[in-house]
Amino acid sequence: MTGALLLALTAGMLGAVNPCGFAMLPAYLSLLVAGPDGGRGAVGRALTATAGLTLGYVLVFGAFGLALAPAADWLRPRLPWLTVTLGVLLALAGCWLLAGRRLPTPRPLRVAPRLTRTWPSMALFGAAYALTSLTCAIAPFLAIVVTSLRAGSPLRGLALFGAYALGMALVVGVAALAVALLRGRVVARLRGAGAWVPRLSGLVLLVAGGYVAWYGWYEVRLAQGRYDAFTDPVIRTAARIQQSVVSTVDTLGPAVLTALLLAAL
Repeated sequence: MTGALLLALTAGMLGAVNPCGFAMLPAYLSLLVAGPDGGRGAVGRALTATAGLTLGYVLVFGAFGLALAPAADWLRPRLPWLTVTLGVLLALAGCWLLAGRRLPTPRPLRVAPRLTRTWPSMALFGAAYALTSLTCAIAPFLAIVVTSLRAGSPLRGLALFGAYALGMALVVGVAALAVALLRGRVVARLRGAGAWVPRLSGLVLLVAGGYVAWYGWYEVRLAQGRYDAFTDPVIRTAARIQQSVVSTVDTLGPAVLTALLLAAL
């Protein structure tokens, strides 16, 4: 059982930087950068956002694995278009920040949920992260977690589900805390740069959204049998970056990531 838990933990860590959705991680971090300065409040916001993002991510994967897997053949060809849509929405949010605007603040239930740094909004962002990642990351999740649940081992399956979520949270949490803590110090030293921080995060959001949309279009081309997509320079360059990130995360392992998280706290 210990080996299975470690496998699920590692799968969750690598799921955070999967080829389909790894650009969503800097997009998420850019939202933290656009927020208020560092300090204890920044740490709390980072942890809250990490919890919301992780919850949204694993709930979508769990729902897909338990309820939607039988319809996977129908859903699979439509997922790339969903990825394109999510990427375009992220790019638009980036343009909004680049224009010097602020992300909308939450209001009472008079309006629909919006992309902010609140816990519910981060859960929605995590769900979008998961939907973007389904094509690449659902297979390990199904093999590790859902197989145990369907084999009549609910406790074992829930334990593996928790380990997968913890692996995802470790990667996202360490990155979020690093950004939250460093952001305030950097802006304090570069006093005049504070006004540019939201625009910088908007640029990151724009680039990440553009890549997500482009990756979705890449998957659409593959589904159409256009093998010229294999030579796409954007995808090949991003794949090399993603592989280096995966290698780093895999080399660090859960023990080192946990130590880094505790040290940051």
